[in-house]
Amino acid sequence: MPSIDAALNEVATTITRTLEQLLPAPEGAERRVLEAMRYACLGGGKRIRPFLVMMGSRLFDVNDISARRAAAAIEMMHCYSLVHDDLPAMDDSDLRRGRPTVHKEFDEAVAILAGDGLLTLAFEVLADPETHPNPAVRAELVLALAKAAGAAGMVGGQMIDLEAEKASLDIGAITRLQRLKTGEIIAFACVAGAILGQASEQARHALLAYAHDLGLAFQIADDLLDTEGTAATIGKPVGADSAAGKATFVALLGVERAREQAQLLARQAAAHLDLFDEKADLLREMAGFVVNRKH
Repeated sequence: MPSIDAALNEVATTITRTLEQLLPAPEGAERRVLEAMRYACLGGGKRIRPFLVMMGSRLFDVNDISARRAAAAIEMMHCYSLVHDDLPAMDDSDLRRGRPTVHKEFDEAVAILAGDGLLTLAFEVLADPETHPNPAVRAELVLALAKAAGAAGMVGGQMIDLEAEKASLDIGAITRLQRLKTGEIIAFACVAGAILGQASEQARHALLAYAHDLGLAFQIADDLLDTEGTAATIGKPVGADSAAGKATFVALLGVERAREQAQLLARQAAAHLDLFDEKADLLREMAGFVVNRKH
């Protein structure tokens, strides 16, 4: 079995190639928005969400083309969220993945359109028969991602996050915020392979339990990086949440307790995968990776 770093690099290379195919070099009068979509998607990143889709798909022997297309769709969704998150009306960030953000490289109007384009293309890819021959499976994928990305998921979490600048949140409220803003998309990534493979309810529940703990561990690790990291190492501005007065896991728990909680959640996440034996070893390693990463 490859190391987690080697496996992540392999998936990142594969998904970047898939994204290049799904986002061909632009032509015509609309080329500027297509260039911005490619800029947003092809500028690096760890591809953690596609990795979860690919590894989950391998548990159920899903066709590689199906897995790659679903993984590319979730990365499009993720990149759209980053483009809009970075806008002046939201987090007002100038740097993402070590490069100027899309609205800085192009302009705000193009960035909005590029995000819209990636959002809709994600659903187009999932709904295409090439992703799966069974229309019921494609419909389930589209429905699951729509729920994860909308007002009951990522968009709702982002709204709470904006409100958090004007309110004092306790640990329960922050946990719910992050479950919606970050966790629901991670949950979709974890269960997408089970949907493609038409897996049992038991298998799906195990992956959702894994995703719940993984998503919280991931967010706590992000809060720690925002506190302890630098823009040079993580490729984006740091300290923004603190400057905006937002409550975070680190602000409430302190650095050491937050780190201990992240490690506990990572162990719990891995334990949910006992059902899959050694086939899930890379997913178990991912739980450790997200809390120990430096960028």
